Amino acid sequence: MYAVMGITGQIGSVIGRTLLATKQPVRAIVRDAGKAQVWADSGCEIALANIEDTASLTTAFRGAEGVFVLVPPNFDPAPEFPEARAIAATLLSALKAARPARIVYLSTIGAQANRSNLLTQHTIIEATFSELPMPITFLRPAWFMENSSWDLAPARARGVIPSFLQPLNKAFPMVATSDIGKVAAALLQETWSGHRVVELEGPQRVTPNEIAATFAKLLGSSVRMEVVPRESWETLFKSQGMKNPIPRIRMLNGFNEGWIEFERGEVGSQKGNESLESVLKALIEREANTI
Repeated sequence: MYAVMGITGQIGSVIGRTLLATKQPVRAIVRDAGKAQVWADSGCEIALANIEDTASLTTAFRGAEGVFVLVPPNFDPAPEFPEARAIAATLLSALKAARPARIVYLSTIGAQANRSNLLTQHTIIEATFSELPMPITFLRPAWFMENSSWDLAPARARGVIPSFLQPLNKAFPMVATSDIGKVAAALLQETWSGHRVVELEGPQRVTPNEIAATFAKLLGSSVRMEVVPRESWETLFKSQGMKNPIPRIRMLNGFNEGWIEFERGEVGSQKGNESLESVLKALIEREANTI
């Protein structure tokens, strides 16, 4: 049986569906019982658990052949990342107690970076998990292509997308969440020993200008990228309600300056299949279906 955290989200749902399609038993780990019915109807066992509660997590993990571990994103952590440290400790206790056969942890590109930034939360959790005796895969995906969902509204309304990724002609590692889910499902079913890292990106790297051009093609209108000046970021993020924007700023700096990168570089990463165009097309179709 495979236990899947975050099964109601973009990545976890792909893992769940992929495993069920091959008749694998799945335990859907959810926080909200109201969101569990669709998975129960699909044949999943349901486990209610909270990321802050060791006991419920232990129960959810116990008896699993493989566990997919995903932590909720925190875009505005407190200094020194106390939230990530607390979650890491809780997960460590639950996994030690439950002793699943193997673990796939959804980490991130740049988790090995030695400069503090927003992604350091995953660095902390990876380091904490190093204490565990069971086989672990740290799955480190690139920037999500689905982050462009935030770009759709300005692309449609003004034909101008503000970009924090700079310069606009720089190719960045990106990947579709569907590829992450499919790879994670495959990893859960593998047999390996020790702790390993799998780095994942899409079939080719993507520039901000290519994102704008793809939106223009799909929307049938002019769309261009516009650089958001670096000196405006802190004020802008604080105006949006962030209390501690420095980690986010450092993360963006890391991508732009190139020190947030795969440990083995582009040549050492596994490549997914989904193209940027297919992801943006799906975002546009999803928006149309919600109107």
